Amino acid sequence: MQDAHDASGDAPDDAFHVFDTTLRDGAQREGINLSVADKLTIARHLDDFGVGFIEGGWPGANPRDTEFFQRAREEIDFKHARLVAFGATRKAGVRAEDDPQVAALLAAETPVVCLVAKSHDRHVELALRTTLDENLAMVRDTVSYLRGQGRRVFVDCEHFFDGYYANPAYAKQVVGAAHEAGAEVVVLCDTNGGMLPAHVQAVVRTVLADTGARLGIHAQDDTGCAVANTLAAVDAGATHVQCTANGYGERVGNSNLFPVVAALEIKYGKRVLPAGGLEEMTRISHAIAEVVNLTPSTHQPYVGVSAFAHKAGLHASAIKVDPDLYQHIDPARVGNTMRMLVSDMAGRASIELKGRELGIDLGDDRELVGRVVERVKERELAGYTYEAADASFELLLREELQKEEGRAPRYYRIESWRAIVEDRPDGTHANEATVKLWAKGERLVATAEGNGPVNALDRALRVGLERIYPQLAEFELVDYKVRILEGHQGTGSITRVLVSTSDGRGEWSTVGVAENVIAASWQALDDAYAYGLRRAGVEPRE
Repeated sequence: MQDAHDASGDAPDDAFHVFDTTLRDGAQREGINLSVADKLTIARHLDDFGVGFIEGGWPGANPRDTEFFQRAREEIDFKHARLVAFGATRKAGVRAEDDPQVAALLAAETPVVCLVAKSHDRHVELALRTTLDENLAMVRDTVSYLRGQGRRVFVDCEHFFDGYYANPAYAKQVVGAAHEAGAEVVVLCDTNGGMLPAHVQAVVRTVLADTGARLGIHAQDDTGCAVANTLAAVDAGATHVQCTANGYGERVGNSNLFPVVAALEIKYGKRVLPAGGLEEMTRISHAIAEVVNLTPSTHQPYVGVSAFAHKAGLHASAIKVDPDLYQHIDPARVGNTMRMLVSDMAGRASIELKGRELGIDLGDDRELVGRVVERVKERELAGYTYEAADASFELLLREELQKEEGRAPRYYRIESWRAIVEDRPDGTHANEATVKLWAKGERLVATAEGNGPVNALDRALRVGLERIYPQLAEFELVDYKVRILEGHQGTGSITRVLVSTSDGRGEWSTVGVAENVIAASWQALDDAYAYGLRRAGVEPRE
């Protein structure tokens, strides 16, 4: 689908709902354990993004969710979102006004309540252990009571699609009961995540026609179709979508908020976010990933760092003419950027575009570009990779450019280095490194200890250079990855090391390859310091 009209002229209204359930359903993902402070932070991010509703949890079910609602009332001034409390319909045989769980929903003091209701006949009889008629009464009574207390009410029909295929008449009765009792939206849930887009679209269209209720969709991702199922429901007439940030959720997850919202705004032309919200999408996605302590998915649509990354030379040649030839949208629309990856697949266009991205104009120097292409291919054959090591590639590119200009100054020149690992009889270890180098015409010899041979080398290099280049004191190694390359075995394997370094204002990555991990690490560290000094504006003089 090509882009629809730009929705920027329309303001979001109540005609279409974006409902986020990261704080409840998303928190059920394995490995996520949110504190109250985490939930408050995520709620602020979601409100900044501009979703219409934020489901905060199940008050009364656990102390953490109860505390969250209390603190959210006191600490967050929501600009765009309405806070939602989640709970169940009354218990069988109990009046809604007498049910403690319903009372907890009211005590949360949210303007909106979302109720879960059984819509699959087998679940009613086996899980609730009640009759089909009593289940309908539970839905009617709870919705009517909460509406009478001034709450907006949404109803999630759990296991709706499976229930519909088992007993369509009863599944539609549950929707009708909720709608007639005053539920503003009735949400059809693919709780087991087993549906496909054509199934979802057909069912939503039929239920909409037969009940007249306003319908929403809640899709799990067990078939990998949650986003597609959500959009299929919208195509069939649903005007309420339930999603989670980054697709977090139980088992394999839920419908991902970000590609759904991007599709609605960009492809469908619906205004579902306030002005400027879409451009914040990549930042919000990554910020929430940091809060839940999960690495952001690099290949997530729209917001992943690889979402607009181009590697093949054929693609690069086309992008050089017009980026739209290999991109479905301008990445800036979702707060992302286009990236050119340099690899052994690179052609001239890839190098030229990457140089431009790095602020280096290669002009029409075909010989220089050809040399860089060949050098990249030779080094990648030896095990180097520049896809994740932009800093090392920039150094390579500048080195070739300096050769072209007849100069190749360096910050320092290494005479030799060594690292010693001492294994003592008492089980302790000592790691010592010595570095001999030249900088600004001065010969320097530095020795240092560390908690490993690589750390000792790092410290020795700093000891030797910090007096001449005090900027090194700001540098910090923030990530270190080692990989044994395929095609080599045992202790004679070729090792690749990727190092990420920070100066407190940004990060850069460098690569080293050698027959042992210490030598590979040294190369990566050497590049890291050289790049960092250039980044700091220091002129090379050696």
